[in-house]
Amino acid sequence: RDKLVTGVQTCALPISYNLGSGRGALLPIDQAVAVATANDAARQDLERRLMAVLQSQAPAVAKEYACRKLAVIGSAESVPALAALLTQSEPMYLARLALEAITAPEAGRALRDSLPRLSGLDKAGAIQSLGMRRDAESVPALAALLADSDARVAGAAAAALGNIGDAPAARALQQFQPKAPEAVRNIVADALLACAEAMVGSGKKTEAQAIYKALAGSEQPKHVKLAATRGMLLGAQK
Repeated sequence: RDKLVTGVQTCALPISYNLGSGRGALLPIDQAVAVATANDAARQDLERRLMAVLQSQAPAVAKEYACRKLAVIGSAESVPALAALLTQSEPMYLARLALEAITAPEAGRALRDSLPRLSGLDKAGAIQSLGMRRDAESVPALAALLADSDARVAGAAAAALGNIGDAPAARALQQFQPKAPEAVRNIVADALLACAEAMVGSGKKTEAQAIYKALAGSEQPKHVKLAATRGMLLGAQK
């Protein structure tokens, strides 16, 4: 074990790794990550060295590789280095996924704080990551984005609220649904179905049944009415 930890501490990091470089230089790092997941001291050392790659002038490909590894071993300590990449086009996607994977609350806060600085697909991606994290603290920000003029952002916000699935998320979707534009109307309905399903799973059957009943109305698309009716029947049996 001591020998493996020493290998983690001495393996060369991919500062100069770029397109066309062989993957041979990355194998020791892949092995180091595997060791680091079972040894906290080794993990902390490797995390700091991967952070140094992000903060260096390394090529974007090298930074993307570091982001992939921080998604596995990263902690709150690496959040600032990852968050700094969220407004940079090339490594942004993988930095976002690393923040999505890191369970520390600081990672969720970094994604929330990035929203005003992002636009288009980048903003929609950050919203998606908040939904995947089921980040309840982001509900107010996501509710405000339901009315965004960019349908990609508004749709991502609705889907994220559905993934979060708590009572505040459901209320935000219900309040927005009557005025939802056609481009996101079905996404909002599907998100409400997801909220109702989550509420059934958490024992809040009364709240879930109220959502299902509203979605079973005649003004809803056929697939939504069928799903809501099925949800009412299954929920009543649980």
